[in-house]
Amino acid sequence: MSAARSTPAMGQRPSRRGLLGALLGAVAAALVAPRRLLASALGKTRRPRWGMVIDLDKCTGCQGCMVACRAENNVPVNGPDESGRDRGIFWMDMLTQRTGEYPDLSIQFVPTPCNHCENAPCVKVCPVGATYLSEEGIVAQIWARCIGCRYCTTACPYSRRYFNWRAPSWPEETKSYLNPDVATRPKGVVEKCTFCHHRLRAAREKARAEERSLTDADVRKLPACAESCPAGAILFGDLNDPDSEVSLLAKSPRAFRLLEELGTHPKVVYLREAKWKE
Repeated sequence: MSAARSTPAMGQRPSRRGLLGALLGAVAAALVAPRRLLASALGKTRRPRWGMVIDLDKCTGCQGCMVACRAENNVPVNGPDESGRDRGIFWMDMLTQRTGEYPDLSIQFVPTPCNHCENAPCVKVCPVGATYLSEEGIVAQIWARCIGCRYCTTACPYSRRYFNWRAPSWPEETKSYLNPDVATRPKGVVEKCTFCHHRLRAAREKARAEERSLTDADVRKLPACAESCPAGAILFGDLNDPDSEVSLLAKSPRAFRLLEELGTHPKVVYLREAKWKE
């Protein structure tokens, strides 16, 4: 005979044990179901943490990233006089490091955008909240709120913020090339690299219109600097996605961050030059 209990017949009163079991089962189901729904919702709404990987072994120092960044983001050209007074504006700059002595002299080119630090000193010192860390890890700037105190410029250990000492201007023949998707900045405010967030917004809207999620392929070459690099030295992506290319490269033995001993946790990762053996 089977040891299974039979269901009470119609009109028969269930036992206390049966009632207790049914009650406990209902309570357990009520507790587990919301947790499953919450876990599912969190999985679908996981926010990205945007970052960049720059392979110094591929960079040739052509400065194409600098030119593309300036054109894409309406960065003004201040001319030799202002640059001579250290008032040039470069959202993407190119540092050089010389090693060795002539004739065995080598130069390392280091493209340097804003590092979009996770623990950003510039954010901490801004008295009016004009700069902040977005939910997706981008150190953003509200130009209309900036009061020009330049605390952020002083606090940034990478010197990646620039103050507008005068109203931006462009030669008449180049005004038609200004990007309508990026606002120009007035005199008296600080500006810097934004990881081309306007392009990121457009890519997200395109993916939504196509009823799909944003993929790593959509963003890998999304910033102007990454798109223009002929050597493919600059890549962009989600550091929270373990399968993204930037996430995988950030774990390379060649990976390092600038001034990482300061605890700023930059989201721009560099790859050292590979050591080739003859």
